[in-house]
Amino acid sequence: MNTVQKVTAGIVGVVSLVVAWLFDRIGILVYVILILAVMMFLDYLTGMLASKREALDHPDDPTCGWSSAKGAKGIIKKVGYLCVIVVAMVADYIILQAAAEMGWQINVKAIFGLMVAVWYLLNELLSIIENAGRMGAPVPEWLAKYISVLKNKIESKGENNDE
Repeated sequence: MNTVQKVTAGIVGVVSLVVAWLFDRIGILVYVILILAVMMFLDYLTGMLASKREALDHPDDPTCGWSSAKGAKGIIKKVGYLCVIVVAMVADYIILQAAAEMGWQINVKAIFGLMVAVWYLLNELLSIIENAGRMGAPVPEWLAKYISVLKNKIESKGENNDE
């Protein structure tokens, strides 16, 4: 085994250990966060492509097109998403620890973290659909409506938990 293969095997081993540990700690939320990260990247990419398409369609309009300021705002917003997910995960942790101290058994590992991550995931999916439309791709209206309904159901479910 050469050096590159050894390093690659080491990296794969460490990543596997981290993912296994995360699964043990937060369960299905790992999948949702990984999918969210991929969708965040895809949203950023489609946003840049949509801006490029608009710049090509309107070459004399300085408001059309990609800019580093718009890109930076998008990245900052996505970091904000991750911060909110972390806050929700901390709330989950506190609730689970408090329940355990009181002798209550809660069989889920993530409540708020999962709801928030899925809500942001649906938001990213809507944004990707919007970007695809801006790029000129025909987008089925029912798809955007269905995703929006799912997002609203999660939002209302979170509000109904107050009762």
